[in-house]
Amino acid sequence: MTDAAWRRIKPLLPAQPARGGRWADHRTVLNGILWKLATGAPWRDLPDRYGKWKTVYERYRRWAADGTFDRILTHVQVHDDSVGRIDWTVSFDSTIVRAHQHAAGARKKGNRVGRTRHRGAVRRSGDHGAG
Repeated sequence: MTDAAWRRIKPLLPAQPARGGRWADHRTVLNGILWKLATGAPWRDLPDRYGKWKTVYERYRRWAADGTFDRILTHVQVHDDSVGRIDWTVSFDSTIVRAHQHAAGARKKGNRVGRTRHRGAVRRSGDHGAG
């Protein structure tokens, strides 16, 4: 995380508690969280430079539950939008439009594939001979 990004985020993080033992540095822990989210690796594979994986994981869970990440996102969006850094253009692709569960596999009305109706009898579409 850059120094500029840290200066913007630091005031939004919860104060470290005065009670108990020594807490791991918020910036180190946040960098560990960012590493994990960027790589998709398991928490247990967190590099040692970010501290104990369990500490980073517990801080991630706590901040997700108490709304810390929501506050950071809102702050960054509001600030960056106010200075014109966010382009709110939205694009939809048909691959993300879901069909209703009954839209697939249902029997269609009308003729069945490969068959046509002819004067009350079923005739195969390939039968073009007399008869």
